[in-house]
Amino acid sequence: MFKKNKENQRFEVHSEEYIGQHGLSIITDKTTGVQYISDITGMGSGMTVLVDKDGKPLLNKET
Repeated sequence: MFKKNKENQRFEVHSEEYIGQHGLSIITDKTTGVQYISDITGMGSGMTVLVDKDGKPLLNKET
């Protein structure tokens, strides 16, 4: 179920960083190009869309 072919996956993780107990990931929706940031800690997690200076979603130009 979780071992899908990479080409068929809708989301792609571009970078991962660990700052203290926080795990930060930049994730791109390959269908729309919209980028998200995910924060995972020992207490929970969150995810939000990344936006530019005008409040519009950041798009990955490579998708």
